[in-house]
Amino acid sequence: MDDRRLTTLARMQPGESGVVAQFRGGRGKAKRLNALGIVPGKRVTKVSSMLMRGPVTIEVDRVQVAIGFGMANRLIVDLG
Repeated sequence: MDDRRLTTLARMQPGESGVVAQFRGGRGKAKRLNALGIVPGKRVTKVSSMLMRGPVTIEVDRVQVAIGFGMANRLIVDLG
């Protein structure tokens, strides 16, 4: 039985954390996330997000990074 809870980073609540499961997007965006240290298997914590599809701030490896809402909506996180 699979007890993982998958959601997008954009749907997470501030303060919630999980492990990056996958990214649904093109090579260019995946390469940008990789450069920021956001890769599958890495634990991320959502710090904050802006209203109306604004940037999403996350913490990865004790560093805060802001990414766009579209990119956050394609980043699948395992909350389990």
